[in-house]
Amino acid sequence: MKRDEFFWISEINKATVVVNLKHGLLTRQLASEAARGIAAVEKAAEEDPAKRVNKYITYEPMLIAATGPEVTAIHAGRSSQDILSTMRVAIDRDDALSICGALDAVIEKMLELARANRGTIVPNYTNGVAAQPNSYAHYLLGFIAAFQRDRERLAQCLVRSNECSMGATVLNGTGWPLDRRAMAEALGFDRPRRNAFDCTCETPVDFPLEVASIAGSIAIHVGSFVSDVMVQYAQPRPWIILQEGGENTYVSSAMPQKRNPGLMNNCRADASDVLAEMNAVYIRAHNLVPGMVDGKSSAKNSRMASRAVAMLQRFLKVLGALRINPERALEELNSDWTASQEIADRLMRDHGLPFRIGHHMASRMVSWARANNVLPKAFPYEQMKKIYREEIEQEFPEASPELPLSEAEFLDALDPKKIVEGRKTEGSCAPAEVDAMIKEFGAKLEAGKAEAQKLRAQIDSALEKLEGEFKACM
Repeated sequence: MKRDEFFWISEINKATVVVNLKHGLLTRQLASEAARGIAAVEKAAEEDPAKRVNKYITYEPMLIAATGPEVTAIHAGRSSQDILSTMRVAIDRDDALSICGALDAVIEKMLELARANRGTIVPNYTNGVAAQPNSYAHYLLGFIAAFQRDRERLAQCLVRSNECSMGATVLNGTGWPLDRRAMAEALGFDRPRRNAFDCTCETPVDFPLEVASIAGSIAIHVGSFVSDVMVQYAQPRPWIILQEGGENTYVSSAMPQKRNPGLMNNCRADASDVLAEMNAVYIRAHNLVPGMVDGKSSAKNSRMASRAVAMLQRFLKVLGALRINPERALEELNSDWTASQEIADRLMRDHGLPFRIGHHMASRMVSWARANNVLPKAFPYEQMKKIYREEIEQEFPEASPELPLSEAEFLDALDPKKIVEGRKTEGSCAPAEVDAMIKEFGAKLEAGKAEAQKLRAQIDSALEKLEGEFKACM
């Protein structure tokens, strides 16, 4: 059964009957009559979807019609306000769990790609320009780290928000001795929310605001990844593309050579839609006095969550369709000077040359190479020695003008694979660090999945128990 507004109003009514009966606040006869009435309203809604109402004030007349006015005793110590707040938080909770599941699937796929591309060396870019060689696995792990921060925020949000508003009544509590903790437990919540004013005035706004913020962050990361891949589509020979066919790509109607990456275009548009919905959640909530309903709409806030899930599902398809050409990626690296910093690093680390002097020398090397259309592998060692001498004589005459790197060391420093393998710092692209991160991030993924599954099971178990106790009332 869909856990919509009608579902939760019914569940709250069932919990009210069960809990109040246990505490002697309802007679057995009245509890039985109320239970039969709730069951009749649910049956009528199954037969006629128009009766699947989303407000208590439209639900209650159907309940009275199925029983009698005496049934309204179950509303003692309640209000539409705490019922709607509980309903909205429960729906937001389900929405957040849906985003968790979709994001977990994306992280799992990215980890799979990282394992398969530990030895794939690719260029990475900063300021829109090729910057450094990197392993594709390490690059993916960078995005995984960002997505896992989003995932952690979702988990923390669920812990903060899994509290029940029932018993807050309008905003200041009730004289009716309702067992708030029993109500919370019956509906799958961890505990009652502490402050009654917060329950009905702030919480139903704050929960969707936080989920929207996290969804927006996820969309930023998805858009960044897709845009980075899209850069390659401007090249005549990309090193990463989508597998052709299906919904992945389509041929231009006028230009037969074009294979437009429709799947990625649509995914990027999805990310924009999520950000638009995120802003809508915030705009609806701003500049309002407490207690206004503008920012509390379950339908509107759920629309934001469903957009986020759809975006992640399409992004998962993008990840599955990516095709990487390691040879072409290495060719790309060797056609530019992304390895030039390694020259400055080695001159400082191995031969004591001040870093900035080595940096200037490497910059001179690149300028000469580009002016003479020379690629890294073809750079003449004798020219390197000449450039080094010029730099030392002009900026650091106290040092020897003889290039301390042998020809083998010089060529080794320009090898993208050797650069990646030679990184030493924690968190670097060194193979051992990549393997450690794959293991660590995989464990974090499994822990998050288990935590979400535990909450789902808690909700399902509570509702199953409630249904059993409710049927016993009849």
